[in-house]
Amino acid sequence: MTRRKASAKSDAAGILERLSPEEAVAVLHQLLDKHHELRSEAERFATVLVSSCSIEDIAQDVYDRIIGIDLDDLNGRAGAHSWGYVGPDQAAQDLMEEAVADLVEDIKRRAELGLVSAAEVVCAGMVQGLYQVRDTKSDGALGWAPDFPGEEADYIVGEFLRACPPATHKATQKSLMETLAKRAPKWAEDLERAAKRASRE
Repeated sequence: MTRRKASAKSDAAGILERLSPEEAVAVLHQLLDKHHELRSEAERFATVLVSSCSIEDIAQDVYDRIIGIDLDDLNGRAGAHSWGYVGPDQAAQDLMEEAVADLVEDIKRRAELGLVSAAEVVCAGMVQGLYQVRDTKSDGALGWAPDFPGEEADYIVGEFLRACPPATHKATQKSLMETLAKRAPKWAEDLERAAKRASRE
């Protein structure tokens, strides 16, 4: 084999590792369309992957995201714009919501896939992260919107329960409240009210 042919073969073999997420998904769909017998095994792997996260890891991620929004980020969003004036408190609120929005969507995605326990882990992790960040002194976004952690926690609990199958609401709410009573004890009553509102909707 010539050096050029060997190099080409090596490049082709390593292409999977260099695919973008969108390209990888397209390859997976084509593979499963051609080999239907692999679908159940792929679904098992996907379930394990989606379910493999811890409350502590998610809490730390949320904490880091909120604390990571600094004055430069805030100054870039607040002030006069072509569409109008944005106050620093509103800018801070918007930035923090955006910082965790993908995790909220992940909760809903997992719940809608029937992976309620996995969605509950993400929900509890987010609430714990917000609880841990609530009293942190910050010159960034948090300092301008100190009520955000508690308000966002209520919102997240509601979004989680609304995304769960109605038949699971009672058991899921009970399980979540027991977890959050230990991980965010000073918010327990507010979170309970948010959960009850969501269950009635």
